[in-house]
Amino acid sequence: MSKADIGLVGLAVMGENLILNMESKGFTVACFNRTVSKVDDFMNGRAKGKHILGCHSIEDFVHALATPRKVMLMVKAGGAVDAFIDQILPLLDDGDIIIDGGNSHFPDTIRRTEYVESKGKLYIGTGVSGGEEGALLGPSIMPGGSPKAWPAVKPIFQKIAAQTDSGEPCCDWVGEGGAGHFVKMVHNGIEYGDMQMICETYQMMKVGLGLTNDEMHDVLADWNQGELDSYLIEITRDILGYKDEDGKEVLDLILDKAGQKGTGKWTGIAALDLGMPLTLIGEAVFARCLSAMKAERVAASKVLHGPTGTFEGCKNQLIDDLRQALYASKIVSYAQGYQLMRAAAAEYKWNLNYGGIALMWRGGCIIRSAFLGKIKEAYDKNPQLDNLLLDPFFKEAVENAQAAWRRVIKTAVDLGIAVPTLSAALAFYDGYRCERLPANLLQAQRDYFGAHTYERVDKPAGEFFHTNWTGRGGNTSASTYVV
Repeated sequence: MSKADIGLVGLAVMGENLILNMESKGFTVACFNRTVSKVDDFMNGRAKGKHILGCHSIEDFVHALATPRKVMLMVKAGGAVDAFIDQILPLLDDGDIIIDGGNSHFPDTIRRTEYVESKGKLYIGTGVSGGEEGALLGPSIMPGGSPKAWPAVKPIFQKIAAQTDSGEPCCDWVGEGGAGHFVKMVHNGIEYGDMQMICETYQMMKVGLGLTNDEMHDVLADWNQGELDSYLIEITRDILGYKDEDGKEVLDLILDKAGQKGTGKWTGIAALDLGMPLTLIGEAVFARCLSAMKAERVAASKVLHGPTGTFEGCKNQLIDDLRQALYASKIVSYAQGYQLMRAAAAEYKWNLNYGGIALMWRGGCIIRSAFLGKIKEAYDKNPQLDNLLLDPFFKEAVENAQAAWRRVIKTAVDLGIAVPTLSAALAFYDGYRCERLPANLLQAQRDYFGAHTYERVDKPAGEFFHTNWTGRGGNTSASTYVV
């Protein structure tokens, strides 16, 4: 058999399925796993009779690859990636390529790209989204790192990626250094937000309106035919309609205690580092943290009291209001995510294609939705768009939904139902459209207790002032001013 077009290390769920995907598209793939018995199990099972080369040592694995060698790692993020890089680098030639397809933190990818390039090799850190099914049938792939590596992997990545309805691959070069993993991180943060918004909408229908799971299944089936058409609405519809072999609704048997792997937290930390108001995704992360405090919540529910009334209005009207509130909040979430990517591009000198990113998310990934086509159109029309809310389509969409959105938040408050992401989205919208925020008072407070200075509306920008508010503070002021 001829040498392999690409090699993959790590035979867990994603690794196995990516290999089978590559082989089904006409590529020969070499595979290796630290626990070598997994190689034999794979070769005697799902890989049997296919153009897949099972290797029992790193040396055999490297020897099985055509040059320039392309080695894709699908191993646990963190130290395992660094350890494998150090293990395989001495066996590679200059110009060979190491690809990290795991959920690595983007600063690690920046560091690894510089390190591998310093050894004469090339490095790609790529986000891969779509789960088990996406890996097998076509994921969204977001590669970044060494630009010189892209031409060698482009034919493989774009062929195995998901395709849009018009046949465009949901994969393109993102940018230098850690750009690919940064975009994947933002994708995961948006995923956190989308999921939490849907959960809050579910809670409003279940607790606020008393709808059954079957009734909510029908509502989401209807929503999935319109502007909310998306993978997450689709699977939520299916979850609501699912019953086990005893006829029990499985959703109602699941403990309300959410887990997380950290990528949403990373997105929030990156936003804080870059000074971006990623409020919705932040609330989604904190909602998972609050859910994890199950024992405390159970105890608190017995002593802390809120409204006890029930919804007295038109159920159908509130259901439609919820649809509009979810749509408007979703727009805000993506607007915040794109603001974060713009800030990161400026900070790290990445040349991001924002319309192209929307295209990469259009299929294969967890946040795939029809809605992303409109985001691509917005950035194709104006690549320098400051905020998605300023695009005419999204501006009109939010304005049309605004009355319903506000009714939902008011109703949630009246019923005592927590909707942290839906309300955070509205608060951001109201703050973003506000010409004058109360930060003038905040600056006065900072200057009062810490002499941090302030700018004035009647003086040129960049000129700073300090007031001796008490008459006792003197004229000395702080030397730094950070917005």
